[in-house]
Amino acid sequence: MPLDALCLMPLTEEIRKAAEGARIDKIQQPGKNELVFSIRGPLGAKRLFISAASGRARAHFTELAFENPKTPPMFCMLLRKHLAGAKICTVTQPPMERMLAIEIDSYDEMGVETKKRLYVELISNSANVVLAGGDGRIIDCLRRVEGDEKGEKRRLLPGLFYKMPPPTNKHNLLLLTEEEICSLWRKANPGKTVDAWLLESFSGLSPLVCRELSQRFFGDIGLLIGGLPAGENRALPQKLWDFVLSIKAGNLKPHMLSDAGKPFDFSCMPITQYGNKMEISTFESFSGMLDAFYSKRESEESARQRTQVLMKTVKTLRDRRAKKLANQKEELKATYGRERLREIGDILMANLHNLKKGLSSVRLNDFYSEDSGEIEIKLDPLLTPQQNAAKYYKEYTKKKNAERHLTEQIEIGESELMYLESVLDELSRAASERDVAEIRQELQRMGYIRAKSGGKKEKEVKSKPLRFVSSSGFQVLVGKNNSQNDELTFKTAERFDLWLHTQRVHGSHVVVSLKGREVDDRTLEEAAILAAYFSQASQGQKIPVDYTLIKNVKKPPHAKPGMVIYTDYKTIFVTPDEKVVQALKAD
Repeated sequence: MPLDALCLMPLTEEIRKAAEGARIDKIQQPGKNELVFSIRGPLGAKRLFISAASGRARAHFTELAFENPKTPPMFCMLLRKHLAGAKICTVTQPPMERMLAIEIDSYDEMGVETKKRLYVELISNSANVVLAGGDGRIIDCLRRVEGDEKGEKRRLLPGLFYKMPPPTNKHNLLLLTEEEICSLWRKANPGKTVDAWLLESFSGLSPLVCRELSQRFFGDIGLLIGGLPAGENRALPQKLWDFVLSIKAGNLKPHMLSDAGKPFDFSCMPITQYGNKMEISTFESFSGMLDAFYSKRESEESARQRTQVLMKTVKTLRDRRAKKLANQKEELKATYGRERLREIGDILMANLHNLKKGLSSVRLNDFYSEDSGEIEIKLDPLLTPQQNAAKYYKEYTKKKNAERHLTEQIEIGESELMYLESVLDELSRAASERDVAEIRQELQRMGYIRAKSGGKKEKEVKSKPLRFVSSSGFQVLVGKNNSQNDELTFKTAERFDLWLHTQRVHGSHVVVSLKGREVDDRTLEEAAILAAYFSQASQGQKIPVDYTLIKNVKKPPHAKPGMVIYTDYKTIFVTPDEKVVQALKAD
């Protein structure tokens, strides 16, 4: 998965063509290890995205939008100071290295033209971005490196001269002749597999590419060198040389592997080693491929990180409420036999003349039973017969009152549990910090969590619903949280707009703006797909979605945000489809 030097070669050429001669208009740092350079050059406006995140290091043009922090980080401010308005001169990749060297013409504080160099190191676990002056001295780094006592770790600190990453003991495959490849192959350890030998012998090749070459050359990714027949053994150098010629001819193309629709890996060549287990997609550009590959993977990961703390808090509240609710229901069950307590009190009162103080039990005729048999009644010997009867009446009244109180509390508890479940569903679909902040503020207003004490009051966050346009041109709005659902349904929508929601499953309110028109079947189906997709049932099939007019949707008194009742509805069954959702997006 990490971007290897081989894949970086055509990507560098792609960046070079658009970036050389371009001006840097804007610099952003949306994440701790992410930079975005907005440039304008011969091929128009582009945005160069650079990530130094471990396992996800890369550089490519992007079409994605990024949410910036309120205050730009210090490194971003420094880059703006030195590079804003500067011109990119050259973009190069050191031979078979996972890095870019970008030379830039800029101006210092006095307006004197000066050279700057931006080194983008994409080595997976030590990725970095280093800004250096024309003399090679480091101005600053995205991640400063102090080095270690043994001197094995390269120091990257302001004021030091920039040094390239230490070379490996591997060979550059593109600089070797066919005879040199033959010589290396003859020295290969017969106990090693072909892919392992390729990986340890040549720089710039990822494990995926090495396995693929073994698969292509011999039809096996785990084949031992010593197990090769003599003919095939002699054929490897020629096959490897043909591969080198293919690279030099510019035959590297972007390919992405998907497993059950989810991005799995990518390469600069078709990957055959997985057979039919993986879906292979080709792209027009490496930037487009990397955008597609990482957008979904990182959106899921960043959403998980954004919501992690709040999700844990809400789950704790949910579990606590569920436990309390279960206990209350058990207590309620204990009140169901209370009528027998009143009957026993009546039996004792009817037999007071036959009873006396000091008895621990008594057998009396049970005139409430059909066969009028006797019943043994336990008594408190310290109480009089009247007091024992009063004790049974008091226990009856206590359980009667408990039933009423517990029924009310269980109704409240079930409403709270349903609400917290809906919040968890919303958090699982939160796409930005703004979405998470809006849910957090809703929970604060409802009293489930406390606002931070001291300091400036947190600014109220209010976002807009998601907007889609159906195939027939109808606007479809989708709420992103409970408060927004209420706003959309009871304030934004008109009485005769169409309202949709998944049946008995938490999800977003969906409104189709009709403007006096009749909804067509295709629009109804698309709106229902949106309702199913933005719900807890997003992974299911044939999901029932109810639909009715807004005028039939009501908010019960004292109901939690997002909770409604509706009448005069019909139901449509649909299967959530992400492709349909993406096609309907309006902005």
